[in-house]
Amino acid sequence: MDKSIAEFCVQLAERLGASYAEARLENSYGDGYALRNGIPEPAGFSEDTGIGIRVIVNGSMAFASTNKLDKISIKQLVVNAVNSAKQASKINKNKIIFLKEKAYRDRFVQKQKISFKTISPKQKINYLQSVDKALLGLKSIKIPQRIFSVSNSVEKKYFVNSDGSKIYQETPYFNFLYVINVKEGAKNVQDYLEFTETKGWESTNSIKIIPKLIEKAKSLQLNLKRGVLAPKEKVDVIVSPTVAGIIAHESCGHPYEADRIFGREAAQAGESFVTPSMIGTRIGTDVVNLVDDPTLLGRAGSYKYDDEGILGRRKWLIKKGIITEFIHNRETAARMGLHSNGSSRAVAYSYEPILRMSNTYFMPGSWKEDELIKDTKKGVYIKSFTEWNIDDKRFNFKSVGNDAYMIRNGKIAEPVRTPAIELTTPQIYSSIDALTKKVQLDAGTCGKGEPTQGIPVTFGGPHFRMRNIKLGRK
Repeated sequence: MDKSIAEFCVQLAERLGASYAEARLENSYGDGYALRNGIPEPAGFSEDTGIGIRVIVNGSMAFASTNKLDKISIKQLVVNAVNSAKQASKINKNKIIFLKEKAYRDRFVQKQKISFKTISPKQKINYLQSVDKALLGLKSIKIPQRIFSVSNSVEKKYFVNSDGSKIYQETPYFNFLYVINVKEGAKNVQDYLEFTETKGWESTNSIKIIPKLIEKAKSLQLNLKRGVLAPKEKVDVIVSPTVAGIIAHESCGHPYEADRIFGREAAQAGESFVTPSMIGTRIGTDVVNLVDDPTLLGRAGSYKYDDEGILGRRKWLIKKGIITEFIHNRETAARMGLHSNGSSRAVAYSYEPILRMSNTYFMPGSWKEDELIKDTKKGVYIKSFTEWNIDDKRFNFKSVGNDAYMIRNGKIAEPVRTPAIELTTPQIYSSIDALTKKVQLDAGTCGKGEPTQGIPVTFGGPHFRMRNIKLGRK
């Protein structure tokens, strides 16, 4: 990477009249392999290098990118971006302001204990085949569809801006995805899950995928065989970290994104029921604490600096049931008279950095899992979900359980077939009375923006209990 290219872009933009300029020079490479019902799919290989720049001129912003890194192309890119911002400023009534932020000069490399480059394509396919063989060994369970994929990539970024920041970051990504279909008689159910870590090939050891898949297949079969409908009356509901995660991501993370709150995402990914005036107001019980935190080591949504050169930090979205903070980039923070909390990311150099979640989860409580079960006289324990949906304002939420059980007199009892949580977001948070001590995070790919950017994130929390809930039946 010729870092001088990024520095040249910023210097030229300033000479041409930009009040702010930034450049992201990036190189990424990776490969991916998949197995469908034991048969290898075509492998994928990629490598890409390019630069994205943003400028502000007279309160208007422009973004441009290219993979042509010769001086003539780069110079024209900057000229075009500055001219676009100048033209936009003639009609733009809402001026963009970036508050002065701290400049950083740093190098941050997330190291691989086992480098992807030391693992051959044959070894990666063998890994997938070992997973498939383990499931086929479950002779009493019919699994007619089995899809497994593993992909690895390394992302290198050099960020420069007119505030004085010069930041190099290098991040490896390991990703494993499974989709399985379990059949019992005429009934069948599908389950999928993604595992992503910012680590090397050592992730194959830490995710422990084979025992997780075996346990999942057995529980899905049991549910198909013996599952009963959810009770008609109100019951207590205990959800696993996986279900807690989709709640955290969809009904707290997204509506607390400040660009949604200010309407930028309205025509693309929706709006938010949250308004700026709701900071400091109660939405949940005293035990509800929910954060977005990119500083966790090795997680899918982890990073040290965001794509605006801001040091990432933990954001307390809900603290003791009170709405405390939104997810901000430099633009939305300035609109509220604040500094950015480091939440701007782009999926690649060719995309504009936009406001994104990182690792979003419920903080732990004080209960042990077995204590929570024992304390519940009649309830339903939902371990995983098969589908979810939420309205454009992230207010009306629905999640359908995939692997669930009755709780009777403090003990796990018979499986429950597809119980559905159908509540408003405030109803969810105001019904939570207890959370366990152990937090678990699941990975996912969050889509947002136009054109859509799918970016790695995690979400989760501990087990928690909701009181007096009327479950839907599917």
